[in-house]
Amino acid sequence: MSPKCLEVDVASQGDTEEEALANLKEALELHFEPSVATRPPKVRTIDWRLARLNPHPSGK
Repeated sequence: MSPKCLEVDVASQGDTEEEALANLKEALELHFEPSVATRPPKVRTIDWRLARLNPHPSGK
């Protein structure tokens, strides 16, 4: 048996209906479990400057 939750496109399978539904429940729990970072993100400082753009070449 291969049940599927169509709302979130998660499927599972099992030899019996009871096993298939238990496996689907576990798959849904894993699908909605918050993700955990495996390593901290790299943080960089970005140096930037904002230049004033003058649309008139003469500076007016």
